[in-house]
Amino acid sequence: MPQWVEGALVGRAGELSRLTASVDRAREGRPSAVLVAGDAGVGKSRLLTEVARHAGACGVRVLTGHCLDLGDVGLPYLPFVDLLRPLREEPPAAARRPAVAPLLAAPGAAARPEGADDRLQLFEGVAGLLGELAAEQPLLLVLEDLHWADRSSRDLLRYLLARLVDEPVALLASYRSDDLHRRHPLRPLLAELARLPGVERLDLAPLPDAEMADLVRAVAAGDGGVAEGVVADVVSRAEGNAFYAEELLAAGVRGGALPLGLTEVLLTRVEELGEAAQQVLRVAAVAGRRVPHALLAAVAGLDGPALDAAVGETVSRHLLVVDPDGRYRFRHALLREAVLADLLPGERTRLHAAVAARLRADGTGTAAELAHHARGSNDLPAAFAAALQAADEAAAVGAPAEALQQLESALTLWPAVPGQHAAVPDGEVGLLLRAAAQARSAGELHRGASLLRAARDLVAGRPDPALAARVHHRLAQLLLRLDDVPGAVEAAERAVELAPVEPLGPDRVWALATRARTAWAAGGQDDIGEQAAREALEGAEALGLEDAWSDTVISLARMTGGGDPGTRTARLTEALARARRAGDPDVEMRAAFNLASAAYEDGDLAAAAGWIDPAVRRAHELGVEWSYYPAELRYLQVLVRIGTGDWDGARAAAEELGRVPDTAAHVRVAGLHVAIARGEDGLTEQVEQAEAVAQRMGRASLLLSAGSAGVELAGWRGDAAAAVAVTERTVRRVREVWPLDFLVAVRLVALCVGTVADAAAAARATGDAATADRWVQTGERLAELADEAQAVFAEHVGPVLWEGRAWALRLDAERGRLHGRVDPAAWAAVVAAFDGRDVHERARSRAREAEALLAAGDREAALDAARDAHAVAQQLGARPLRARVEALARRGRLDLGLPGVRVADPAAVFTPREAEVLALVARGMTNRQVGAALYISEKTASVHLSRVLAKLGASGRTEAVAIAAERGLLP
Repeated sequence: MPQWVEGALVGRAGELSRLTASVDRAREGRPSAVLVAGDAGVGKSRLLTEVARHAGACGVRVLTGHCLDLGDVGLPYLPFVDLLRPLREEPPAAARRPAVAPLLAAPGAAARPEGADDRLQLFEGVAGLLGELAAEQPLLLVLEDLHWADRSSRDLLRYLLARLVDEPVALLASYRSDDLHRRHPLRPLLAELARLPGVERLDLAPLPDAEMADLVRAVAAGDGGVAEGVVADVVSRAEGNAFYAEELLAAGVRGGALPLGLTEVLLTRVEELGEAAQQVLRVAAVAGRRVPHALLAAVAGLDGPALDAAVGETVSRHLLVVDPDGRYRFRHALLREAVLADLLPGERTRLHAAVAARLRADGTGTAAELAHHARGSNDLPAAFAAALQAADEAAAVGAPAEALQQLESALTLWPAVPGQHAAVPDGEVGLLLRAAAQARSAGELHRGASLLRAARDLVAGRPDPALAARVHHRLAQLLLRLDDVPGAVEAAERAVELAPVEPLGPDRVWALATRARTAWAAGGQDDIGEQAAREALEGAEALGLEDAWSDTVISLARMTGGGDPGTRTARLTEALARARRAGDPDVEMRAAFNLASAAYEDGDLAAAAGWIDPAVRRAHELGVEWSYYPAELRYLQVLVRIGTGDWDGARAAAEELGRVPDTAAHVRVAGLHVAIARGEDGLTEQVEQAEAVAQRMGRASLLLSAGSAGVELAGWRGDAAAAVAVTERTVRRVREVWPLDFLVAVRLVALCVGTVADAAAAARATGDAATADRWVQTGERLAELADEAQAVFAEHVGPVLWEGRAWALRLDAERGRLHGRVDPAAWAAVVAAFDGRDVHERARSRAREAEALLAAGDREAALDAARDAHAVAQQLGARPLRARVEALARRGRLDLGLPGVRVADPAAVFTPREAEVLALVARGMTNRQVGAALYISEKTASVHLSRVLAKLGASGRTEAVAIAAERGLLP
């Protein structure tokens, strides 16, 4: 086969230097990674090709993998299969790393991993294999078009960048920045990777006009040059995009008028080819972006010489490029898209059929590829069978999102393949159950619920009560996770009614176990729940269903408290072990979450972290990090790290993730609390968006995270009205979701009443009694919401745990401030309640305690409290809290002993008479009242006040009082 080489790189000197420096670091034994971003056609692939050429010349081994856009087809680990392809000829690689066999073997021929644990082994196997290769020879890994990467490949990339920290490996990954819409799954991964040590980001901006002109001239040189007028025209139209420029130039210099649209340009160039060359492009477009010569030869219908001539024509016209492994690829994905769009329906169908037949004949196609091409050729039975096989393969390697994609494709085909129905266990209902299970593992809870509702409708009235019970108990479990407790109770009750008592089967046991869970969630149904749990335990023991036994034990531990904490922990630990032994990740994660949340509720954050961190890692290994309980564990991980003062760790846990489903949005929102507490800029839009999503979705944990973020942000900005509005909206919505368990209202109200108390105090300081009274009434109205939440919780749920008690104390102390009371003891109690459980809340309360002690005249104790709060604020980087404590120190003339926090002396600023005037103005007196009090004229009082305003740089009386108070200059 002929080989062609593209011309030299023009421009991009700075970018090329950065990337070759990354390769040179690998040659010196230091790992590095660069994420190369740019619009389609800006020159990413061309730049990476040049870097790979440099690496090869320097003795660095280059492995390249390409991501592929196949629409609705998911190909787990496709770029890594491509990247590792050269190693298939090196048998020792597979022998020393058996776990990597699925990626090294020919597609469709490799044994697939059968358990979820194999995901970790696969990841570690790939990392170990690359590390061994790098030990022999420095390594450059190139991943192109990361925006098309499947979820499993993104996970593996994340793992490799975290794992390969000592090996001489350079990794370059490119992606289209213009393809990354707001909800693109690559966005959060990029944010995470950019924070890893040794990972850089390189943005390829459009080329400047001068470099574009050089590029146009260089490209045209092979055709005898081009007029400067054409150069100017191409540069103007290309707008810095190298690919656009080359395509415009290629169309223009061959005698045709320059098209207005890029697609027209591309198709114009295709139409200039001979018929055989056009046929080659059409086959290549349908087959994929990278096509083996054998496949092209088999489908194109051309003999050897004719095929070589046709391929040569496409390559010489810069439409196809020959990779080092002999595969053909489109020079740019946009070209392939244009060719595909121009195919007639019948022609596209015939080509898909031919490609599918060839893949089946030589055994080189994966099930996902076969499903894609079979469906494209309208061979629906084959597409259906391949989709089911592809779903199994994706699930086996921990890729639930891709498995769901394939199962939904099969469900779409179901009505058209009646001949396939008999081979599917439980028919369409069974298929819906499988899809719902994968949706649950992928964190797509709403999608899973929709699938189960469809199954429920199908199974209604059918003579299979066990299957109907299975549908209902799985629906109940999913509805619980969506905070639809009434719907979950109804579904669980129906499952128990349907499940046959005799003979006892797994569906009966699970129906009873699920009924126990819903009884606990509903509240007031403990007797029903305990009875169902006892029956479920007996049935689980009889049938040896360890996962059902574990699930029931967890419910009992939560319903009854499990007795003393030691007994509860022992039972939950046993449930965790049994669930893992049974191979049920969902129950295993539920056990881990309950162990962690029980420790958190006891106020033992270290113990909670001890359960959370391994469980989060385990969920990632199993490929279920976005199923319900792993997401809740991640949320709890953020809260624990915030509480212990590990704010950087909290931000990392909240933001290091890949695609975040809506049902786990509260994890990311929780990280906003760190940004707010640190006083970062530009948070208003993020907080508003978070609250809008929370109000729409109605998830209680998301409502709490978004609502408290909004209240906190308004509080630090002193916007009491905004804080009140957010609090009332959030409490109202949370109560709709959790009518008996809306105790989170206490926290929201306590935060808000603190801001309202500040507003009331400011009004009192300026003598505005009416405004102060209005704020007091507002604060009391809010406090009634918290009182009601506490009463409902005590009646229907049970005793309040440490967090609820701490926030109740905080609310009581804030209510005292609201009414102008000075109560240091109340704040000391709040400090003690948060001690060891929430570093920031303790420090904030300590600052309030200092304020109260100062007002009570205990300056020494006030100084100790202020120093304590200030030290924590500095350690955490909590700028708003630090500013508040420093302002208090200035007002109260407390010497914190820190640079920049000076104790002001009013005598050094004001004359004695000016100080007297300022003190009376601060009490709300008019100039006439001030004059009468000081036995001076109103005019003299006005003169003294004018001097005070000038010294403070204030424009009015109120501003002068505020500035003086902030600077500690009020007598």
